[in-house]
Amino acid sequence: MKKITFFILCLEGAVLSFNVAASAALVPSIAADFVLSQFMVGKIIWLYMLPYGLAALLYGPIVRAFDARKVELVCMLLFSLANLLAGLSQNITILFIARFLMGFFGASVIPLGLILIGKHIEQSKRGSFLGIFFGGTFIASLLGLFLSGIIHWRLIFIIPAIFGGILWIFMFAYLPSFKEDLGRFRFGYPAAFKNRNVIRIFVYIFIISLIYHAIQQWLGVYFSTKFLLNQFTISMLIILTSLSGIFGEFWGGHLADKISRQKVVNFGIIGMIICIFLLLVKLPLVLLGLIMIIWGLGWTFNHVGLATMLTDLPAEFLNEAASLNSGVRFIAGGLGVSLSGMIMHKSFSLGFIIFGSALLLLLFSNRIFKLGGSK
Repeated sequence: MKKITFFILCLEGAVLSFNVAASAALVPSIAADFVLSQFMVGKIIWLYMLPYGLAALLYGPIVRAFDARKVELVCMLLFSLANLLAGLSQNITILFIARFLMGFFGASVIPLGLILIGKHIEQSKRGSFLGIFFGGTFIASLLGLFLSGIIHWRLIFIIPAIFGGILWIFMFAYLPSFKEDLGRFRFGYPAAFKNRNVIRIFVYIFIISLIYHAIQQWLGVYFSTKFLLNQFTISMLIILTSLSGIFGEFWGGHLADKISRQKVVNFGIIGMIICIFLLLVKLPLVLLGLIMIIWGLGWTFNHVGLATMLTDLPAEFLNEAASLNSGVRFIAGGLGVSLSGMIMHKSFSLGFIIFGSALLLLLFSNRIFKLGGSK
C-alpha cells in the first residue's frame, strides 16, 4: 500500500470521527438551545449509530464489485453535506435527519480501511497499521471533544463539513483506483457465519459494543445531572477517554503484534469492568479523571485487538468481516444507548450495576470469550 493511500484513509477516519464522541458531550447544550429534555436530544446518538451499523453491512460487498475510489468519493461528499445540514439545523427534526444521513454515508470509511489493510499489509504488521489508523480517529475525536467545551455546538458539525469538502478534493486528486481488487458482487455473510471463529468474534463484538456505548454515551448526562458539572468540565472528562484511547490504539496495536491479540483484549475488558463499578461511587473530580483514562485504555485495547483478529480471518471473509465490524459495533451500540436510556432515566446506579455485571459475565464466559484462531 502506498503511503499516500494510507494517509488518505487516516484522514477519512479523522473527519468521520471528529464529532462522534463530542455529540454525547453536546447533548446538554443542544437540549438547552432547543428547550428540550436531554433524554429527547440524546436520540441524536442512536439515530447516527443504527443507520451507520446497517449501512456498513452493505459497503464490504459493494466495494467487491465497484471501485472503492468512486464509492468513497460519493460517500465523503454526502457525509460532509449531512454535517453541514446538522450545523445549520433550526429544529430537532432536521438535526435528527442530518444525523441519520451522517451515519448512513459515514459507514463506508472503516470497512474500506480494514479491507485494504487486510489485503495489502503483511500479517505481522497489521496491528501496528490498525493502531495508527484508529489512533488517528481518536486524535480527531479528542480535538472535537476539546472544542465542544469552548465553541458553539453547531461548529462541531460545520468543521467536519468544511474539512470533509477539502479532503474530497484531495481524494479526487490522489486516491488511487482499486479496480484490481474487484470481483463479482455477492453477499458472503451466510458463508462467513459458517466459520466458528467469525461467529465467536462477532458475538463478542456485539456484547462489548452494546455495553460500552450503554455507558459511554450517557456519561455527559450522568456528569451533568449527578455531579452538576458544567459543559467544559464534562467535555474535559470525556476528552480523557479519547486521550488515553490514542495511546490505547497505538500501544494495543503494537502489543497485538508482539504478544497476542487475545491477551490485549483480556487486558481491555478487565480495565472496563473496574471503571464501571467505580462509577457507582461519588468520587472526587481527580479520581473521575483517572477512571476515564482507564476506561479509554480498556475500550481501545479491546477495539484494536479485535480489529486485528478480523484481518487474520480467511481472505474470502475479509470484506464481510470488515463490514460486520462496523455494522455489529454500531447496531449494538445504538441498541445499547436506546436500552440504557430507559434504564438510566430511572437510575444511573441501576444501569451501571446491570451493564457492569453483564461485562463481568462476558469475561468469565469461556464459550464466548475464547475467540481463538488468532495470534
